[in-house]
Amino acid sequence: MIKEAILYKKLEGNVVQCRLCSHLCRISESRFGSCGVRQNKKGLLYTHVYGEVIASHVDPIEKKPLYHFQPGSRSYSIATVGCNFRCGFCQNWQISQLNKIDAVTAGGYELKPEEVVREAEKAGCRSISYTYTEPTIFFEYAYDTAKKAKAKGLYNIFVTNGFMTKEALDTIRPYLDACNCDLKSFRDDFYKDVCKARLEPVLDSIRYMKELGIWVEVTTLIIPGENDSEEELKGIAGFIAGLDKDIPWHISRFHPDFKYKDSAPTPIETLRKAEKIGKEAGLRYIYIGNVLSERDDTLCYNCGNILIERLGFSSKIVGLNGKNCSKCGTEIKGIFK
Repeated sequence: MIKEAILYKKLEGNVVQCRLCSHLCRISESRFGSCGVRQNKKGLLYTHVYGEVIASHVDPIEKKPLYHFQPGSRSYSIATVGCNFRCGFCQNWQISQLNKIDAVTAGGYELKPEEVVREAEKAGCRSISYTYTEPTIFFEYAYDTAKKAKAKGLYNIFVTNGFMTKEALDTIRPYLDACNCDLKSFRDDFYKDVCKARLEPVLDSIRYMKELGIWVEVTTLIIPGENDSEEELKGIAGFIAGLDKDIPWHISRFHPDFKYKDSAPTPIETLRKAEKIGKEAGLRYIYIGNVLSERDDTLCYNCGNILIERLGFSSKIVGLNGKNCSKCGTEIKGIFK
């Protein structure tokens, strides 16, 4: 469905500037923005993906991944085609790297905001996640859905690359409860060369999410030879710890895909190195992802008591009294049942 966009400016000569993501695309008549799904038509900006999902699933909240937000619950997850990044290692490239023209044959289908909420309730989900592709590029759809979800007592979650503007975050804030934000690298040249984006807006978004009171967890996909140096990992861990030592850091194992099919999977020892660096930086909750043999239990940072047991995507609260460790009483940051 085509719908007029929000958060854009009209400029001279029928040019418009999109204000949703930090590309701040200036789009000429009939052209699309960098996401491939937002088009200037006669001096007005339109989204081509409103209410048109390419994927919808019921997922465990741990798959987002969110480990300190309603553990053990399920989240109704939706996505449209498109993305404002061009990462060659993308794990969802089959849908994220499509544009509106490709979407005609991609197999998407209509799902109105009220239908998303109804399906979430029917499946017994506690939240709706805007995920798989970048939710900023289907912002109007996510915004309308989130408003209806909040009215029904459901949480709303963005799984995002963090490249949105402050205006976008201010707009969605009354309805947005949690974000898992990718921090793909701590080098601007990596973002420019690999993602076709920039680092600083991502750091700004993570800071601003915290300032707005949104629950934040951070994920770094560690790619051999790309972002796995000790210096870079220290930069990422130091940034997160400097913001809040209670922010969970998800260290995710890379598997060859898309344009990186000839690359090797991340060695386990590299993940262990990153975990050690995170602990040395003072981070209290570090989780290793995409490794089937790994347990990702949440431990009390004060006494070591097991708070949440996890195996795969299943979890069970075993050592929490409300938000406190049942053994030593230390407060554990998060949004639990």
